[in-house]
Amino acid sequence: MEDPKRQLADWWNAGHTVAVATVCETWQSAPRSPGSIMVLGPDAEVTGSVSGGCVEGAVYESCVEALATGRPRLEHYGVSDAGAFSVGLTCGGEIDVFIEPVSAQAYPELGDALSAEHPPVAVATVIAHELPVRVGRHLVIHESSVLGSLGSQALDEAVARQARARAGQGEGQSTVVAYQRDEVADEPAVRVFISIPAIPARLLVFGATDLTAAVASLGTFAGYRVTVCDARSVFATRARFRGAAEVVNEWPHRYLAREAEAGRIDEQTVLAVLTHDPKFDVPLLQAALGMPVGYIGLLGSRRTCQDRRQRLIEAGVPAEQLDRLRAPIGLDIGGHSVQEMAISILGEIIAARSGGTGVSLSSVTSPIHR
Repeated sequence: MEDPKRQLADWWNAGHTVAVATVCETWQSAPRSPGSIMVLGPDAEVTGSVSGGCVEGAVYESCVEALATGRPRLEHYGVSDAGAFSVGLTCGGEIDVFIEPVSAQAYPELGDALSAEHPPVAVATVIAHELPVRVGRHLVIHESSVLGSLGSQALDEAVARQARARAGQGEGQSTVVAYQRDEVADEPAVRVFISIPAIPARLLVFGATDLTAAVASLGTFAGYRVTVCDARSVFATRARFRGAAEVVNEWPHRYLAREAEAGRIDEQTVLAVLTHDPKFDVPLLQAALGMPVGYIGLLGSRRTCQDRRQRLIEAGVPAEQLDRLRAPIGLDIGGHSVQEMAISILGEIIAARSGGTGVSLSSVTSPIHR
């Protein structure tokens, strides 16, 4: 599936004018989170989504109008009527969507905003203002600098301060902030959407196997930054694991210790141990169980998992730490192929990190979108 932001960058670099629809705020059971985008590109090509389907047609028409007029607009979509044929969210939620024409001339800061090499702390956009000319102004915010302007230095400074504070406190969710008249020096009432790029959670997969290749590809597709690690250089090659962000030839426990020392291991880190070889697994798990990682899953039969557990006990690992292990790894979906096993593994990882139950949605009454 094409990354809409990557496609947007390609069109922007090629000099095209496109329309971008961005989810700014959501209420109740909205299917897409703030920051999700849909882009109307050249030849009426569409990429991305703002609602999962229920208002895409209406947003498309607004994008066409934005391209024709050159004016940005803020649209609100609410609960659909009983017939479900009018514009509305049949899921029962509500969303605000900001729609704007985008080109190198209209949005010269976009290249910096989408930079993967030097990503910004946040990108701010004026989505409502008493002065129409100020709507659609952008500010790209880095740790110690900004690019662009929302229309006044006072507003730029206030928004940059708030964006950096939110990002620094780990509040990595995009949001809308509203300033009342004169709350910022000599500034009319204004609403600003602050888009804080999500930092991908890390998925460390240990063991260079065909299952690892499937897990790496699916993990990348699900939004993780995937690393494959194996001490055997003949197996751990870039050619075998094109779906991973990086492939590391090193003993797993040494690599994990080095990453932890560098501050790159945290509660969002996911470990999938697919080696089921004691000489690799035991030292790796001894190290991992002393770290605040969010998930540790282990491949193997029940007998293999029990044998591994006993080896860890004999190595001095406290029994209460062993309860953190997910072994055998994955959900019971009855899969057999490596692709189906990878789906089982990613399913359990997602459920464990989000607090999901892993059972059929038809059998639960809790909210679908947490």
